[in-house]
Amino acid sequence: MEPNIKEVAGRIQALREDMDITMQEMADATGRSVAEYAAQESGEQDLSFTFLFKCAQRLGVDVIELLTGENPHLTGYSLVRARDGLSIKRRAGFEYLHKAPHFRHKLAEPFLVTAPYLEEEQDKPIHLSYHAGQELDYIISGKLRFAYEGHVEELEAGDVLMYDSGRGHGMIAIDGEPCTFLAVVMKPEGDII
Repeated sequence: MEPNIKEVAGRIQALREDMDITMQEMADATGRSVAEYAAQESGEQDLSFTFLFKCAQRLGVDVIELLTGENPHLTGYSLVRARDGLSIKRRAGFEYLHKAPHFRHKLAEPFLVTAPYLEEEQDKPIHLSYHAGQELDYIISGKLRFAYEGHVEELEAGDVLMYDSGRGHGMIAIDGEPCTFLAVVMKPEGDII
């Protein structure tokens, strides 16, 4: 299931208004200008995954609630089979498959990510993202170029990368094929939802 951008944006707006949070406060929380934030909240622009996480964090809800309109309800354990999960397509063809969408009070968000190989990205600087917490990436197949502030690393199947995701980081698939990896996004201490 692919979440509808207009519906997700509408949930963000409704929660913001219900909580008496201004657009300026949300723009500050998401690292955008008020105009950029307004365009995303209205559904005029695609919603990046980092933007959704920052909105969920500021609104005090699980990102799954923004994406589906439902609260996660499982508390003991969650089993998601190999081809299942909540499918999210964001950021220039990247595919995210959330592997525990119904588990409540998550300390981390697990995703199976497929980064597309895009020829036009190979010689450009890698776009950097920022989100509070830490991230662990385990490369399953393909190769990935990872940029972290001034550092660049190339990763392949079996490599594990862990980093402070509050600092600038980004990645692209290299060597002519997509890269699939398990990304575990860990929330900052005390940020359990």
